[in-house]
Amino acid sequence: MKAGSWMRLFGLALAAALLASCGGGQVRRVSEPAARIQQLTVRANGSWAVEVRIENFSSIPMRFDRFDLQLKLGEDAAGQLQAQPAVSIGPESADVVTVDLTPSGAAKIAIADALSGGRSLAYSLKGDIAATPDEAKQRIFAIERSSALSPAPGLPGVMR
Repeated sequence: MKAGSWMRLFGLALAAALLASCGGGQVRRVSEPAARIQQLTVRANGSWAVEVRIENFSSIPMRFDRFDLQLKLGEDAAGQLQAQPAVSIGPESADVVTVDLTPSGAAKIAIADALSGGRSLAYSLKGDIAATPDEAKQRIFAIERSSALSPAPGLPGVMR
C-alpha cells in the first residue's frame, strides 16, 4: 500500500473511533412533569384524602419539592391541593402523594351525588409544581389537567 492510502485508512479509523465515543453518554432530558388524581377518598368526618400522582417524564431523576394545585369539580372550586413532598422520582416514573383536603360545600355535594348515583365526575387541576432535576437548580412547571373520577366498585366513598 502507498503511504497516502495508509494515512486515509488511519484517518477514517480515527474518525470512526471519535464518533463511537460521542454516542455512549446518556441524554439528559428534562421534560415537564404531570399531576393527576389517582384516588379520592371521602372520610367519615367529610374531609377527603386525595392521592395525587406525580409523573416524571424526564430521562433523569427529579426531586419534587412542592406543589400547589387548584382542584375543581366541574365548574366548582373544591379546594387547594398543597404539599411539600420532597420526594425523588426516577426517570420516566411516578409516585403518589396523599393530601388531606377540607373541600368546599359544593364539592362535597357533587362527590356525594356522583357516589350515590354511580356516575363519573369531571375534575381539573391547575397550578404549579416545583421540581429539582438531578444536579441542577429548582424549576417551576405549570400544571393544567382535566380528567374524570368514577366510583370505585366495592369501595364505598372512593373515586378513581
